[in-house]
Amino acid sequence: RRAAHSTRRDPALNRCASPGGQGTMSISSDEVNYLVYRYLQESGFTHAAYTFGYESYIQKTSIAGTDLPPGALISFIQKGLQYLELEANLNEDGTDVDGNFSMLNSSDLLSKPVEELKNIVKEKRKSGSDEDREQARVKREKLEAETANGGATPMDADDADVGADAIDDEDVTRLEGHEGEVFICAWSPATSQLASGSGDATARVWSVPAGPSGRRAQGSLKDPVVLVHSPVDGAQDGDGDDDKERGFESEDRNKNSKDVTTLDWNGEGSMLATGSYDGAARIWDAEGNLVNVLSKHKGPIFSLKWNKKGDYLLSGSVDKTAIVWDAKTGEAKQQFDFHTAPTLDVDWRNNVSFATSSMDHMIYVCKLGESKPIKAFKGHTDEVNAIKWDPTGTLLASCSDDYSAKIWSLKQDECVHELKEHTKEIYTIKWSPTGPGTNNPDMPLMLASASYDATIKLWDAEEGKCVHTLRRHTEPVYSVAFSPDGKYLASGSFDNRLLIWDVRKGELVKTYKGDGGIFEVCWNKDGTKVAAAYSNNRVTVLDFKP
Repeated sequence: RRAAHSTRRDPALNRCASPGGQGTMSISSDEVNYLVYRYLQESGFTHAAYTFGYESYIQKTSIAGTDLPPGALISFIQKGLQYLELEANLNEDGTDVDGNFSMLNSSDLLSKPVEELKNIVKEKRKSGSDEDREQARVKREKLEAETANGGATPMDADDADVGADAIDDEDVTRLEGHEGEVFICAWSPATSQLASGSGDATARVWSVPAGPSGRRAQGSLKDPVVLVHSPVDGAQDGDGDDDKERGFESEDRNKNSKDVTTLDWNGEGSMLATGSYDGAARIWDAEGNLVNVLSKHKGPIFSLKWNKKGDYLLSGSVDKTAIVWDAKTGEAKQQFDFHTAPTLDVDWRNNVSFATSSMDHMIYVCKLGESKPIKAFKGHTDEVNAIKWDPTGTLLASCSDDYSAKIWSLKQDECVHELKEHTKEIYTIKWSPTGPGTNNPDMPLMLASASYDATIKLWDAEEGKCVHTLRRHTEPVYSVAFSPDGKYLASGSFDNRLLIWDVRKGELVKTYKGDGGIFEVCWNKDGTKVAAAYSNNRVTVLDFKP
């Protein structure tokens, strides 16, 4: 990220010419930054993408993102490696010896100059036998087959859905119209309305038809209400010179900062709040009318939550702060600036107290009207990606890039349980709507954690033990959601699949494969429909019957 700053500010580094200064092909540092930014987005590294985009001034470039195909960075790198491989295999007269280019590996291509690569090829051709070449060919074909299958072997992909009911495309309703990746979706807690937020600078509110999903529902779909996030004048308070130094002045920021990063319905389903990369939060009524614009943050908003009463809205931002807003007046009631790095998540404990998590590895519990945190939880050794209070506000769960999840209580400083069975970063966590004080008091309280290791783990909250490991995904899992009765869990991954699991048995019961990676999954209030937000600009809705 520091490198991104330096290349952006130094005109001498603004163009990167072809190797050795030969030829006319070149790529600018802005273009490199944008390729990296899009790669992070497409890979589901949402927080990293926003932070990198903010610090590398992506919002100030004139690059048309809509012209860039998915997977552009990987394609660019692959073509470069292929070019090097081809060059290394050429004879002096420009002809290649044979079609076998398996004598170089990616490590060689990335680390060695062309002349050394040519020497490697010559030596291997001298010592290599026909049998060696045949083995290399078989290995290469197997690798290509795995790559074409999204990183999993054909057997893995087939086995992944064994025993589950596959949902056909004809039984799914597609909500189309967004012109950018759809990062988030949420059902109204009171109606059949579904809200979605996208990188196209809009949120949309869809009226999903009652009855079965699929062709008939598709035909009766009404046009969504489109919530356009127009540029905001004076979108942040504070010292203008400081904002310019940060590269976040309102005119440039609003010109290209499009992403709707988060959204949340109030408890009655009468108001929808949206947070955007432009640093402004907006409140809309259920008909799509803009009620209030909340402008005080100086960086993208990552998290936005209504309190249960619906009178306050809580936002967390890259500017390292959290703000409690009066939802009726739009006034910032209090800004909390305890973190030393971007705030990644916020969650209400009750109507006046809440928790925040950050890239600084810390978690703070705060209360409206208090100038200092009422509790500080220290224990994670890397970024804390998400935090969630249990349904009664007694226990706080957190997950981190340090591969662990933790359960905390206000009664003690150390965590109650440390959950350490994942082998990669944990992106999100969700509590089950079960246990004492919920609508499902006879079922145990569970915590679900979703990780880049492609697994989901279900934990017994009281014992701190893993009850089930759900292993059928083949790519990182970015979203999980419990059904309202707590009996089922939906999960979405960048393997393009939405899976529904039986929580008690730990078994897969439904599966649907779409055409893009999934950023978010959510259940409607009745537990009869599941929606998913996709990287291919779509939202899908499917039915669920046990």
